[in-house]
Amino acid sequence: MTRTPAYVDAGAGDRLALAVLVQYRMATTEQMHLITAPQVRIEQTRRRLAKLRTEGLVDRITLPQAGRTRVWFPSQYGVQVASEWPELRGRRPPRLVSDPTAVRLRVGHTVTVTETGLQFLLDARRRGEVCRPLDFLPEVHHPIGGGEAVIPDALLYYQRGSRDGGGGGGSMLRAFLEVDRATMGPERLASKLRGYARLHRYAPVPVGRRRTVETVQELAEEWRRHYPLFPRLLFVLDGIGTAGIDNRVRALHAADVDTAVASFLREVTVLAAPMTDLLHHGPAAAVWRPVRDPERRVGWMDPQAP
Repeated sequence: MTRTPAYVDAGAGDRLALAVLVQYRMATTEQMHLITAPQVRIEQTRRRLAKLRTEGLVDRITLPQAGRTRVWFPSQYGVQVASEWPELRGRRPPRLVSDPTAVRLRVGHTVTVTETGLQFLLDARRRGEVCRPLDFLPEVHHPIGGGEAVIPDALLYYQRGSRDGGGGGGSMLRAFLEVDRATMGPERLASKLRGYARLHRYAPVPVGRRRTVETVQELAEEWRRHYPLFPRLLFVLDGIGTAGIDNRVRALHAADVDTAVASFLREVTVLAAPMTDLLHHGPAAAVWRPVRDPERRVGWMDPQAP
């Protein structure tokens, strides 16, 4: 019987751990364990992270609350090393993520985004479907002209059907995720829909060509270069009670008074759900409220969701 050398497994695990931290920006020890190595004891994950820290590839801060939770993030050296790997090529490097002060100030939102991605990974594993650690991409840059861009909190790739290709058809789903921790008012949250509506119709004019009615009619929207269908848009609402959730969903629903937003909502599935429901029932459950029909409850993969 041929055995794989132990150092090969260790190297692959180290590489995945660093790649996840560079892509996700930051994660707690428990999150790293569940994302990268749930099949082993958490002590092994702790030792791996400590080794990567000794090698100067990652660092950590300790939160004073919540049992002094450790939050890990890549060092500038770690970002430099991992950015050259094929699995991360073309990704924008994290901004200021290697600075402990910046990490401390951003930790609440970023760790919540990581937790959101983790819930989709866990759900895929339970269902025997495909969503790997690097299929969750935070902060993907999408230009919309004039130097502006739409940058979702994350882009999710999720393949339905079993891992071995049997049953379910194996269809690929994509979703933009916006994680709201009630740090902005409902109207500001709803204003994000206008940015996505602009992205949906944005068609850049090639350099050297004038923008005319005929030119615009000939051009394809920018997003079609990256996605066969425009990704679903999922709002995950955290840090507020039932009344706050209702206020935010109503604000999203009311945004369709803007004709561009109304057109966007007719063509793209936009859903909202409380983080507590994702944690208790899983993202695949019927916990999502369609922004066009907020009294309904659907699954995010439901093809009938408006």
